[in-house]
Amino acid sequence: MSAASASLADLLATLDARAGVAQRHLQLIALLDWIRGDGRSVEAATGRVALLVQAAEESPETAARLAQWWGALTQALDITTLLGDFGFAQRTSMGSELMERLRYKLLPSSPDTLDASELFMLALPYAFDARWLAAIDEDVLARLRAVIAPASLEDGNGANAWQLALLDAMTYCAGQILSTGFAPELRLRMSEQAREAQPFHALIRDVESLRVEVLHPLRTTERRDEAAQRLRERLDACRAAAATVYDHFRDEGISVGLVFRLRQLRERILRVRDLLDCLFTARPAASAVRLLAHLVAVGRERRSVRALLASSSSLLAAKVAERSAETGEHYITRTSGEYLAMVRMAAGGGVVMAFTTLVKLGLYALALPVFWGGFIAGMNYAASFVLIQLLHFTVATKQPAMTAPAMAARLGDLHDDASVEAFVDKVTYLVRSQVAAVLGNVLLVFPVALALALGIAWIKDEPALSVAHARQVLDSLHLLGPSLLFAAFTGVLLFASSIFAGWVENWFVLRRLDSAIHYNPRITRTLGAARAARWALYLRENISGFAANISLGFMLGLTPAFAGFFGLALEVRHVTLSAGQAGAAAASLGWQALHEPLFWWAMAMIPFNGALNVLVSFYLAFRVALRAHNVSGVDRARIYRALRARLAHAPLSFFLPRRGAEPGLAGEALQS
Repeated sequence: MSAASASLADLLATLDARAGVAQRHLQLIALLDWIRGDGRSVEAATGRVALLVQAAEESPETAARLAQWWGALTQALDITTLLGDFGFAQRTSMGSELMERLRYKLLPSSPDTLDASELFMLALPYAFDARWLAAIDEDVLARLRAVIAPASLEDGNGANAWQLALLDAMTYCAGQILSTGFAPELRLRMSEQAREAQPFHALIRDVESLRVEVLHPLRTTERRDEAAQRLRERLDACRAAAATVYDHFRDEGISVGLVFRLRQLRERILRVRDLLDCLFTARPAASAVRLLAHLVAVGRERRSVRALLASSSSLLAAKVAERSAETGEHYITRTSGEYLAMVRMAAGGGVVMAFTTLVKLGLYALALPVFWGGFIAGMNYAASFVLIQLLHFTVATKQPAMTAPAMAARLGDLHDDASVEAFVDKVTYLVRSQVAAVLGNVLLVFPVALALALGIAWIKDEPALSVAHARQVLDSLHLLGPSLLFAAFTGVLLFASSIFAGWVENWFVLRRLDSAIHYNPRITRTLGAARAARWALYLRENISGFAANISLGFMLGLTPAFAGFFGLALEVRHVTLSAGQAGAAAASLGWQALHEPLFWWAMAMIPFNGALNVLVSFYLAFRVALRAHNVSGVDRARIYRALRARLAHAPLSFFLPRRGAEPGLAGEALQS
């Protein structure tokens, strides 16, 4: 006798139909562990199933014990919950489902349960289980069924227990589909045609009609098939009606909670179809095992927090990327006039940021507690960024997270040489726009901050910053220090502010706050109808910018404070603010600054600071946009060759606009 056979004999000897619930379930888990083996070979696992069947066939006593044990096991369990509800959220809230999944991950489950779903997750927790279940030979399945269920367990009408369980599960699923389809937040967002068709109203009737045709002994096969077809058509109509909600999302904003409920609704409809296939299949054993293999995969996803967040937030990410792409198009300059306009807007932003820098350095002298110092610094940054927005100026580092989605949206259309050249043109315009914006910011913020510091020194008759403080500022900006890491981290904050801005704009549109401001009687009485209409339109067009600027300001101010609470010496390095700080420090050192290595190391840091701010925020936004637009299969080598060719033949086009026609400009204009 082999070791596997000996182990199987010991397992079969322990099976006891009269054991307690927990003991029977532990025996099932042990038997499945033996079948699974080391979890590497599907053939070995299916071979052990064949050994189990052979052992029962060769020993009537073993077969009787196995059948009695299996009967006691299955009769005590409520299999309806497994077939009809396994893998679905018990509540309609995504937050509640997230907590439930965390509970599954962090807390152990008990085998002392009558819930088939709980036992299923304990007994078949691995992806390997789906593979060996699906690979079991149909002949082995038929023999296994004959061993563990020798009687069909029919009721008085001729339906066996498996068919009754399938019908009960379909009824349960249909009830959940009906309640979700009737939920006001979904029904009101369906198209008018879908609401008029009322696909959900007759769903329960169709399920009950099928139950009658299956269970009634005098019904014909034709009537049963007609009932099944009506139910399939009803399910398709329900699914199509639910899909119209996505059209509403495209126009009116996305709710992660509603997307979660829609996905649950779709999966329940598909589950009913799977149950229908199992009910009418000519090979019930094979169909049942395939369903169980599918439920194994469902169970693994049921425990996955990442899968929940990814599936429910993908559309929101797409909407954020789409809105950022629309905004980002305005930051890409193509002509000489647009380039000069970008320089002027960036120069204006640099002037404002010079005042911001002096205020920030002045806060240092107050020696405030860490949190309140960071909070007031955040207010300073946020107010400055909002002022820049209101004056129609720009801050260079805010652009990459907005322009990246616009670039990603173009990657899906690279089908020929002309489209690749058009994309390279876009890259050229983007790089040039960033250069213009960074130069406009930096070349104004440094001299203005220097002049302001000198003016303060003239008024106070002492330097705006002490010499020691000025040296400390320059040392903190040293190229060979941690500033490169801090600059990259600041790029992450820039990206985060753009995501928050997209989310706030989506929330504003989803809640229809522009309409509320426009028409709400209390607001119109306070503001007047005309002013309320103007405010509604203004906020609809600018809420994203306000959200980005305010969130970025507070992140720049508060992040060092929160990092310090955890003992992390984490700072922010925004290129415009760093250049302004260098200018203010130079004012305190005077002409001596030109002879200070610290000054030149700080100045050397500025281009790297700007590059890291821009590249990190652009890369992160670009990756999110690629996923949101489902862009894949891009021929990167082809794009790299085209970029190298452009660099070789027209390197200055990445920094300055050409006079006359731009390369590819006509094609770009046609596409725009």
